[in-house]
Amino acid sequence: MKPSIALIASVAALATTPALARPMTPEDVSRIADVGAFAVSSDGARIAFGRNQLPDIIAGDDNGTTDTSLHVVSAANSAQEFLPDGMDVSGIRFSPDGRMVSFLWNDDGDDDSHTALYGIPVAGGGHRLLAEIDGANIRSYEWAPDSRSVYAIAAAETDAQRAAESAAGFNAVIYQEEQRFNRIFAVTIGSEADPREIAVDGHVTQLRVSPDDDWLALRWSPTTLVDDSYTRQRVVIVDADDGAIRATVETPGKIGDYEISPDGSQLSLIAGIDQHDPAATTLHLVDAATGSYSAVNAGAAEAIVDTEWMADGRLAAVVHVGAQSELRFYDASGAVTAAVDPGAVILRRLDAAGDRLAAVGDAPSHPNELFLLNGTSFARWTTLNPWLADIDMGAQRTMTYQARDGLTVEGIVIEPVGGAPNGGAPTILTVHGGPEAHYSNGWLTRYSMAGQVGAGSGYAVFYPNYRGSTAYGTDFSKLHQSDYAGGEFNDLVDGIQALGAEGLVDLERVGITGGSYGGYASAWGATALTEHFAASVMFVGISNQISKFGTGDIPQEMYLVHARAWPWDDWQAMLEVSPIFHAGQSQTPTLILHGEEDTRVDPGQSYELYNALNIRTDVPVRLVLYPGEGHGNRNAAARYDYNIRLMRWMGHYLTGPGGEPPEPRIELPDGMIGGDASE
Repeated sequence: MKPSIALIASVAALATTPALARPMTPEDVSRIADVGAFAVSSDGARIAFGRNQLPDIIAGDDNGTTDTSLHVVSAANSAQEFLPDGMDVSGIRFSPDGRMVSFLWNDDGDDDSHTALYGIPVAGGGHRLLAEIDGANIRSYEWAPDSRSVYAIAAAETDAQRAAESAAGFNAVIYQEEQRFNRIFAVTIGSEADPREIAVDGHVTQLRVSPDDDWLALRWSPTTLVDDSYTRQRVVIVDADDGAIRATVETPGKIGDYEISPDGSQLSLIAGIDQHDPAATTLHLVDAATGSYSAVNAGAAEAIVDTEWMADGRLAAVVHVGAQSELRFYDASGAVTAAVDPGAVILRRLDAAGDRLAAVGDAPSHPNELFLLNGTSFARWTTLNPWLADIDMGAQRTMTYQARDGLTVEGIVIEPVGGAPNGGAPTILTVHGGPEAHYSNGWLTRYSMAGQVGAGSGYAVFYPNYRGSTAYGTDFSKLHQSDYAGGEFNDLVDGIQALGAEGLVDLERVGITGGSYGGYASAWGATALTEHFAASVMFVGISNQISKFGTGDIPQEMYLVHARAWPWDDWQAMLEVSPIFHAGQSQTPTLILHGEEDTRVDPGQSYELYNALNIRTDVPVRLVLYPGEGHGNRNAAARYDYNIRLMRWMGHYLTGPGGEPPEPRIELPDGMIGGDASE
């Protein structure tokens, strides 16, 4: 008989709206900070975390990507920055003895080969070099249990001959044939001896160290191809001395987080249940000696997103159940022993040491912050954006509705600040990518998602978890397979219709947006479903399912977990689920945005839709390309530009004059760049 589950409620109250509140703006979005990587010291006395923030380009800072600064906290809201200003770090850990905070840092700025391991004593003193690999950057690492050595994953050794050829102009790139595997090294801290390489045949991107330092659990794939990282990745257990394989965990599908139990007898592993499972969401327990495994929660309408072993042998897991989350505890056999309800907080990641467990989580009122499990509830330990208390936010809630075929679908709604007017509010439908992903009822405002910026401008913003989404069970996430643009995108329209029926949405003023697969939905909404949408903003999206197969980096993954067929099995069928096929009927003004360096969804997908709309219709259409950006914008300027363009396009066609598109250039705030900021 299984033990009863103790479900412990923790109510997290949302901040009340201040008397002098103001609406949120794109400029606010550009300055948000949040908690990134974090680690708990072995005695539980301290938590180290990375504070992530983009350069403040609004104030005139140089453009760039996210910087991560190291902070240490020993009590709620007592964080101290531990390194000189400007040090951008990653891989934050504590040494097992708790005396050192370690991190990866590139001391040479742009030269990636200088990324090495550093540490700073918690008792005081400056940072110092702990380990480096000559001529190669360290990509990740883990401490050995004795705190005297580390295991590091480093880039492949530089090919001197190939470098000389490139310098001479012979720099041709041979597609997929010049793979260079990562290497594993054991490094003794403070020793002048050369790091000891542990030979492994294949590509390793992550490792875990057994409690007795006898073996390593590796995240391994046979090649460096992105497709193989999805479809052929496995956990391999190897000898820590010579790399000899002891066991391979032959899970058939995708894999996620894995951790080693305190006694070293087993691993927790989040993985897919078969090769057609769209995402790694099922918890498995693995025998460390043999690699044999068993699923713990197969078929449950939920997604396990992170795990961490406690010192007493319990396994803590973050579980997303639809749009909400909970912390769950399992015993060593996989039986549930307790659960904690975090209230309004959406838990994302865990770390634990001794009897202390910390988590990163967000809520409708704030992005990722640090929380500590305090008996039966979570206590918030950081407040990185206190200015959010001055923002007037729209009410946020979950809702469910029936799709036209009877399927129950859940979504999240942010209502306009002050509520919807009679006749309903203009609405921005925001579609997640994947589609093997899901929205949680937490922080939903980002550069590519209108969120509270939209609410402050009078919009309702709707985030549906349409069929194909995770957190509702593997069966639900497989519902979109072999049915591109079918039930999955009908769910979007059905959700809008349901919100219209309750009076929240003005059905004549609905815009659609999303990135990647959400970009596919946005293109479909602008073409095949054009009668439902007055505006569309497509980001790194798919417009041609035939050419997508031949120009992206995941054709096998697309076949196994999405299409379940090859284009040549039925060319016409694949063409008919492509937005370009329906472009001639479009009446929806469409803004298309894409990173020029995108290898997941080739920018040609955006060119195809732009040309199809531009040639076949008179509908307003604009294509914006971001140099140096890939499958999503990383730089502060590109993110701000995107946010401004998103809100401006929606405003122009949902609440503004419509007609010809707004000016091609955006107007920048004074002080952002030299000279006249207006363009």
